[in-house]
Amino acid sequence: MCGIAGLLDHGGTFSPDEMQRVVTAMRDTLTHRGPDDAGVWLSKDGRCALAHRRLSIVDLSERGRQPMVTNDGEVGLTFNGEIYNFAELRDDLAARGYDFESDSDAEVLLYLFASSQPNNLSRVEGMYAFATYNSSTGRLFLARDPFGKKPLYIAHGNGFTAFASELQAFRQIPGFDDSLSQKAIAEYLLLQYVHAPRTIYERCEKLEPGSWTSFEVGQGAPRRHSGRHWRFEATGSHETRTPYRHLGQGRLDELADELRPIVLAAVERRLMSDVPLGAFLSGGIDSALVAAMVTRELGMPLKTFSIGFEGTDESEHLLAREASGLLGTEHFEKMLDPNALDLLPQLAAHLDEPLGDSSCLPTFLLSQFTREHVTVALSGDGGDELFGGYGRYRETLREEGDWKMRALWLLRRRQPWRAGRAYCSGRWLMFEPDGVASLAGAAAGAHAESMVSNWSSTLDDNSHPLMHHMRALDAATYMPGAVLAKVDRMSMAHALEVRCPLLDRSVADFARGLSAEACFNDDLLKPVLRTLAHRYLPEEYIKRRKMGFGLPGKAWTQSAVLEQCDAVLLAPDAAIPDLLGADGLQRFVAHQRQEGCFSIYQVWTVLMLEHWLRAHRSAPALEPAL
Repeated sequence: MCGIAGLLDHGGTFSPDEMQRVVTAMRDTLTHRGPDDAGVWLSKDGRCALAHRRLSIVDLSERGRQPMVTNDGEVGLTFNGEIYNFAELRDDLAARGYDFESDSDAEVLLYLFASSQPNNLSRVEGMYAFATYNSSTGRLFLARDPFGKKPLYIAHGNGFTAFASELQAFRQIPGFDDSLSQKAIAEYLLLQYVHAPRTIYERCEKLEPGSWTSFEVGQGAPRRHSGRHWRFEATGSHETRTPYRHLGQGRLDELADELRPIVLAAVERRLMSDVPLGAFLSGGIDSALVAAMVTRELGMPLKTFSIGFEGTDESEHLLAREASGLLGTEHFEKMLDPNALDLLPQLAAHLDEPLGDSSCLPTFLLSQFTREHVTVALSGDGGDELFGGYGRYRETLREEGDWKMRALWLLRRRQPWRAGRAYCSGRWLMFEPDGVASLAGAAAGAHAESMVSNWSSTLDDNSHPLMHHMRALDAATYMPGAVLAKVDRMSMAHALEVRCPLLDRSVADFARGLSAEACFNDDLLKPVLRTLAHRYLPEEYIKRRKMGFGLPGKAWTQSAVLEQCDAVLLAPDAAIPDLLGADGLQRFVAHQRQEGCFSIYQVWTVLMLEHWLRAHRSAPALEPAL
């Protein structure tokens, strides 16, 4: 895992020395992502510079150093991630006459995309964000993996286009415009993250998951072309609503038979490593299933890791310990007594844009502990979105099928029940549009309402089952925006690489073909995954409700959180009133003090925004060179 950065000068803005100086400064803001090595490459035509920070995982020798360059010096590549099928891609390229000097997946990407061929992305299995520049064509080519496991940002300025793994790198560019986006603030309050392609900065964008884009230098502004190479869309047909009352019954067992070799192959692909490898293990079935494939199917030893929280029954570590005993892993656990509010500034400093997901805290602590033992960790991320595992799916589908619940909705909301509004509510959103408007103003509320209306219309479309719409929506929004961004930033803060076998494209292809009933039946979520996991774990373990991996209640108290609101949000030197307005902020804090109105998730979201502003807005960018 690595950090990448680059600068394309299409306006004659920088001298070669200036380009190298700026890109080196950008690169070194990403040292935490790649502490093992670093490099910079300036193209032959002097118009592009690529930079790289390396976390050495495969081919630890100097031959794996990046940026990598073709033998003729025309094309350079900088790459973040892992390509799991690089050996077969390399064999194919070798048969076509290409010579390789390293054993790295980066060199395979270099030659596969030397001519900026987007169609080749369909052949690549992995997690990645990469850039190539071809001096002979003047084309910068950027691509991001199907689910957005690896970040890739693009910044636009007068005479330049830049890219990087994290936003703070752009602050090293002279003349970078760091104006905040008001629409991004609205999206953050709505979702607790900024939805792609928007970023917190007005002049920056995220390359969307499963997408590519290219910039070709010519006269004036570069010509841009973009496209998508993959998207998760659930397409499975309806089935008769016959309850699957027992794990392993009939059709469920057949589906689990089909899924087993697919998951096994996905896990085995992710075991390639020249450094120590382990796995996160929680109390859920997804991480346990991944571990089972290693120990029970492949017969390999595996180190697993979990953390627990002192003085609380909300901790998953006991379930993880139980799963380890059942699966035969070498288990490591650590008990912690964290103060969430004390850690907030530290977490904010590691986030390149605001992310209000409270599970950043345990993910940060788990990654820190895991990195003491291994450099690579497997995780179970992706199972809930692809196979239908969130409790909000159950709640919404129950309402859809129960006229009494729909009648209660009508009484409570004074409008008929609709799938879109039922899902795009407090069960999915951090603040609903009227709450966004109250905090950030009418324009922000209108933007939030527009987004919710679009998503609601999709969810109300009866051409596909509601479960399919919810899964696809989360795979396009919540998973890359919150789940994967959280894991990437919190793990890379400790130079830990995390791999997600359940987000292998072959697993996703299987999951999108499932019927709605194979994702939720007889009040059971993701029954196919549960049936497969039941082959390694007892039924009482499999049928437990999802606990979640959020803030432990022991880590905060309501009174301490409200005191923090006064001390941080309402302080004279607070940064957030400039964005939200003092009146809206005062109303928010007063509302949280009312009986029955306190929400740790809403308060955490707003506190994180304030701490992010303090951590990132005070650091000056480089002054333009004279």
